[in-house]
Amino acid sequence: MAPMVVVILGCLLAYLTFDSKHSIQTVGHLHKGLNPISIKYLNFDTEYLPYTLKAGIITGIIALAEGIAIGRSFAIIKNEQVDGNKEMIAFGFMNIVGSFFSCYLTTGPFSKTAVNYNSGCKTAASNFVMAIGMMLTLLFLAPLFSYTPLVALSAIIMSAMLGLINYEEAYHLFKVDKFDFCICLAAFFGVAFITMDMGLMISVALALLRALLYVARPAACKLGKLPDSTLYRDIEQYTEASSPPGILAIQLGSPIYYANGNYIRERILRWIRDDESISHANGKAVKHVLLDLTGVTSIDTTGIETLVEVLRMLEVEDIKMKIVNPRQEVLEKMMRSKFVDKIGKETIFLCMEDAVEASYDFSVLKEEQGREEQRSGVA
Repeated sequence: MAPMVVVILGCLLAYLTFDSKHSIQTVGHLHKGLNPISIKYLNFDTEYLPYTLKAGIITGIIALAEGIAIGRSFAIIKNEQVDGNKEMIAFGFMNIVGSFFSCYLTTGPFSKTAVNYNSGCKTAASNFVMAIGMMLTLLFLAPLFSYTPLVALSAIIMSAMLGLINYEEAYHLFKVDKFDFCICLAAFFGVAFITMDMGLMISVALALLRALLYVARPAACKLGKLPDSTLYRDIEQYTEASSPPGILAIQLGSPIYYANGNYIRERILRWIRDDESISHANGKAVKHVLLDLTGVTSIDTTGIETLVEVLRMLEVEDIKMKIVNPRQEVLEKMMRSKFVDKIGKETIFLCMEDAVEASYDFSVLKEEQGREEQRSGVA
C-alpha cells in the first residue's frame, strides 16, 4: 500500500509544480498500448548474425548471473531452494516469447523481486497479476504515470532494499572468512554506487579468482601416526603425531590435473628435501614416499605424467614410491596409462598402515641383508 501512496502523491505533486526547466524529474511521456508484434522482423542474415550472437552471449551470461544470484539470495531468507537449471530454462523461454512482442531482455530484477518480497507475494501467480495490471496500465493509464517522479521510484526500491541488508550475516562472514567478506563488500558497494551488473561482475570475478587459487594450490599435508593407534593424520594439526623413520607419508586432497600438476610435484619434492635435511642430522634418510590419494577424486594425463616425473626423480635418489587408497576412477586411468606397470602392482595399498608396514619390513630386511654381507666379508 505504501508504494502506491508514494506514487500517487508524487504524481500529484509533480503535476501541480510542473515546470519544464525547474520541476521534479519525472518518467516522462508514456505511449498508450501494447508493444507491436516483432516476429516478422526476425532476420538470420549473416551480415548481422555475429553482432547479435556477441551481444546475446554477453547479455545472457550477465542476466543469468544476476537473476540466479538474486533468486538464491531471496530463497535463503525463506529457507528455500532454487534450481539453477530451471531458472535458466525459464529465463530463456521468457525472453524467446518476449522477443516476438518487442520486449527487451529481462530476468528476475532486484527491484521487482524486492518489491514482491516485501509485499508478501508467495508464488509465481503474482507475476500473472502483475502482468495483467501492467497491461491495463499500458492500455488505459500510461499517460497518468508520466508524472511519476524518479525519486519516488528510487525511494520504493531503496525502502525495499534496506530491509534486505543483514548486518549480522556480514559480521558472521567477517569472523569466519575474510575473503568472503571482501566479496560481500564488493557486491554491495558495486551495486549501490556503480550498477547492478558491475557489482555482480566484480563479486563473481573475485569468487572465480578464489576458486582458481584453490585449484592451482590444492590442499596437501604431511601425515604422521597418532600414538597408540593406526591412524595417520596431519602432523601440523596433530602435533603428537610422528612420522615413521625413513618414511615420508603425504596426503593429497584434490584432483590432479594440468592446473596444479607443477605445484604438486614441487610440493612433494620440497617435503622430501626438508625431510632429508632432518633425517641426515638424525642418521635416518628417507627411503620411502607414500602418497595417500584418498582425496584425489580425478586425474588427467598431465596429472599422471606428474606422478611419473616424481617416480623417476625418486628412483634416481634410490627412494621408493607407493600409492595408498586410489579411487576407482583414478586407478583405472593409472592402469590404462601403464603407470601401474611402471610403479608395480605391489606398491599400491588399501590403507596407510599396510603401506607403512610393507615399507618398514622392506627397509629392515634390506638392512639385515647388508649386515650379513658385511659379516660374511669380515669372516
